[in-house]
Amino acid sequence: MISLSTIIDQATTLSLSGFKQALSLQSEDANYSALSFEERLYHLFEVEIHQRQDKRILRMLSIAKFKDKTASLEQIEYLAKRNLDKSQILSLAHCEFINKSQNVLITGATGTGKSFLAQALARRAISLGYSAKYYRVPALLEEIKMARLDGSYTKTLAKISKFKLLLLDDFGVTPLKGDEINDLFEIIEERTFNGSLIITAQLPIKEWYAYLGNETIADAMMDRLIHTAHKIELKGPSMRELLANG
Repeated sequence: MISLSTIIDQATTLSLSGFKQALSLQSEDANYSALSFEERLYHLFEVEIHQRQDKRILRMLSIAKFKDKTASLEQIEYLAKRNLDKSQILSLAHCEFINKSQNVLITGATGTGKSFLAQALARRAISLGYSAKYYRVPALLEEIKMARLDGSYTKTLAKISKFKLLLLDDFGVTPLKGDEINDLFEIIEERTFNGSLIITAQLPIKEWYAYLGNETIADAMMDRLIHTAHKIELKGPSMRELLANG
């Protein structure tokens, strides 16, 4: 007769930790004896699947490198003065914009919650199975610059392109110099049919063209960014001050 410990050992060999835990639970709970073989087996695999999904989400969150690891859509304050449309956010929360390779452009003054909202949306995307990565634009451009110098430029772009969603925070905070506008264009061009961007900026969208400077590249970049983009313009006082004052 095959013992429970033998089956648990097999589950361990196959790295089925969720299955093993659920099997131990079934052996200790008399209520499971009323279930059919198929129902008990279904429960074992269901626990294993959920555990693997949870581990995958934790791994993806770690890779994403969010600045605010607690940002979530449930924490968003829909104050009238913020100019934040709850129905728009709830619609974006389904992440269909990623399937359609659309972008989300979030603008507003310092402290209005742009980065928090962007990371909350990206976190929701990960919970739904989409890979995501957070970058501050200056840091991203510096990483690409170093990749040019050490000969890993193509490899670096390939690494960035594998994510379905890129979050580019602090767009427009520093002047573009040298090859940076070309590098930024390469990132945005690759997204056109293969994924989506969430971009945050203090600069209003109407000023992005002038910021980019190079007329030819600016035309091409803005066309790719703006076409079917979801635009959110946050207003109101600094959320940091509001939260600090209770």
